[in-house]
Amino acid sequence: MNHLLIFLIHWKDLNMLLMKIITKYVYELLEKDCNLKKISIPEGYGVIVLNPNENYIEVEKPKIHVQSSSDSSDEPAEKRERKDKVSKETKKRRDFYEKYRNPQREKEMMQLYIRENGSPEEHAVYVWDHFIAQSAAENVFFVAHSYGGLAFVELMIQREADVKSKVTAVALTDSVHNVWHQEAGKTIREWMRENCCNWVSSSEPLDTSVESMLPDCPRVSAGTDRHELTSWKSFPSIFKFFTEASEAKTSSLKPSLTRRSHRIKHEEL
Repeated sequence: MNHLLIFLIHWKDLNMLLMKIITKYVYELLEKDCNLKKISIPEGYGVIVLNPNENYIEVEKPKIHVQSSSDSSDEPAEKRERKDKVSKETKKRRDFYEKYRNPQREKEMMQLYIRENGSPEEHAVYVWDHFIAQSAAENVFFVAHSYGGLAFVELMIQREADVKSKVTAVALTDSVHNVWHQEAGKTIREWMRENCCNWVSSSEPLDTSVESMLPDCPRVSAGTDRHELTSWKSFPSIFKFFTEASEAKTSSLKPSLTRRSHRIKHEEL
């Protein structure tokens, strides 16, 4: 006898389930195959920040009992009972709607921002101070995608000397940083020109020079015009860039990307 089992599941429930399964699997790969250690930050929270743009945990919002300002003691009991029934029915319908709209959120929640990690910029500085700065690694490389580029520039502004002494090269992928708006100093801009490269979304072939209005680092095509694919598409060039930077560090030379004949020359404004 053949059997057919059908599951009907809300798409939000399915997304949440898949996210948990994939996250658990990725963590297992990182720990077993890459010998990485999973650390909760900051101490005492017991959470791991996967997305610095969502640095908060959700806790149940305390219920506040609001008493009616009007004195209903003079109302007939039948009228008070009718009003209470209408109020309960209204709340029941509202709760049902909220649960249907977001089945994961059966309780009213509030966001509690994680201490010292309440923003991408704070998160970058925290990770630097508590992990990178204390590591024994002699060559530190960054891959900063999108807003991560802005967070890295902010890190440089706050820890310029430390970053320069420890970081060998930085690969930005479609970074949204702006050295003018972030008020990055001249020494930071000069360091970025020599040690950073930004692979941006473009329909041009991979590594084709792309013009820039900012006086910071060279911009080259990531080989795709899709923002979310810029890191993956440019990985071969990024690792080549890192290898050349590491070799140049020991021979006092600079990576080839910063010595290309078509490198954009920026004027100090």
